[in-house]
Amino acid sequence: MSATTLFMLEDNTLFHEASLLNGQYVQARGGRRFGIEDPGSGQTFAFCPTNAVADVDEFVTSSQNAFLEYRKTNPRERSKMLLEWHRLVSNAKKDIAMLVVYETGKPMAEALGEVDYALGFAWWFAGEAERVRGSIAQPSISSRRTFVIKQPIGVSVALVPWNFPIAMTIRKAAAALAAGCTIIIKPSPETPLSILALADLALRAGFAPGVLNILTTDNANTPTVSEALCKHPLVRKVTFTGSTAVGELIARHCSVGLKKVTLELGGNCPFLVFDDADLDQALAALMVLKWRTAGQACTHANRAYVQSSVYEKFLLMIVEATKQIRVGHGSSPETTMGALTTVRGIEKMEKHIADAVSKGGKVVYGGGRVEPLNGNFFQPTVISGMTSSMLTTREEIFGPLLGVYRFDSENQAVEMANNTNMGLASYFFTKDASRTWRLLESLEAGMIGMNTGNSSAAESPFGGIKASGYGKEAGKDVAIEEYIVAKTGTLTVEPSPKL
Repeated sequence: MSATTLFMLEDNTLFHEASLLNGQYVQARGGRRFGIEDPGSGQTFAFCPTNAVADVDEFVTSSQNAFLEYRKTNPRERSKMLLEWHRLVSNAKKDIAMLVVYETGKPMAEALGEVDYALGFAWWFAGEAERVRGSIAQPSISSRRTFVIKQPIGVSVALVPWNFPIAMTIRKAAAALAAGCTIIIKPSPETPLSILALADLALRAGFAPGVLNILTTDNANTPTVSEALCKHPLVRKVTFTGSTAVGELIARHCSVGLKKVTLELGGNCPFLVFDDADLDQALAALMVLKWRTAGQACTHANRAYVQSSVYEKFLLMIVEATKQIRVGHGSSPETTMGALTTVRGIEKMEKHIADAVSKGGKVVYGGGRVEPLNGNFFQPTVISGMTSSMLTTREEIFGPLLGVYRFDSENQAVEMANNTNMGLASYFFTKDASRTWRLLESLEAGMIGMNTGNSSAAESPFGGIKASGYGKEAGKDVAIEEYIVAKTGTLTVEPSPKL
């Protein structure tokens, strides 16, 4: 099976089955390749290099050599190249979205939406490139002056997940490139093709060979290749998006050489609906926040807490709205929810549902695989009667399963929402202005959605607290600072000579 059997791109030169090293498309030294599978059909349609630890040094050395020149590039020129990258990706939006559909399983409308979302980061960081500022001050010792200059940190590594490959790549790479760093992207084994297309367009935008390298590998080699990248002495910065368990490993790897690290990790996000909420508004937000990407996003609603007086009404509204979802292949115009990206996701869904039912939960909609479709399809599933003893309460689901819990008071809702080691995002719906301020301060999460389910944009810092990681991506100042080092200079000013 080949890509041309499944789909055609408007620009077939964007399709690459090779890693990108120093501006050239190359295979792994060992010659091995791994297959890319369409989650909606189970068909393998492309192959990419299975790079191993032995390949890592060449990629890092290329990035270091490129950094020695790229760091001298004027910020205005970096900005221009990012804007040109933005233009080229915009023009190739349909082709990139097509690759995302066949790599991730998500519907075409969602894939196009991801590209639009990702473009916001390229545009934002094109502006930020010229806004890195140092400082000058007169300290308490009158004869001294102190200066702070800011410089790019060096070779950066981005370990990118499969659920939003375009958005996560541009969010990380645009910040690094704006700061003057070079960057190596290691895509998830499920989604290298769309990221290679982005890199192709970066070359066309004017970024020099080696400024952006793409190193692909399979699931078996991902742990050792990632470790080698994190521990390489020339790498100075690592950014990772993924699970908390893997994030802890990445942090340990990066302690070798004291690498600067940004970790955007798992979420167990609560969604609170109070009895004074606009239920239609809350439902509309929940339908997107839960079912988009088949529930495979760290910021998605994991636990829905509904106040007792509106619990039955809102549960019925959820079920009726969920019945409108059309599950199918992402390329079909009728599809509103696609396949799960990996079969592991289906196995996890079945495990969570069985656990909830065994502890008193009731499946009120869905609950099983979608037959007779081939591929990783699962019904959007709603379970009522959820309790704190269930697996879904403690773990991130990462699938189309919504557990609905009941609460009585605001204090109880906050306690239940915060009863997790994670703290990425929380969402609540209420018309009470005072409660809004209380919840903003009391909910333990790095991002709070207040009467909204969308808390991510290029203009606002993205990141969590607790076991959901540290560091920020996007937003003013903070994100680009992740790729910057501050250097202090002190000068003694000699007194004026006496005449």
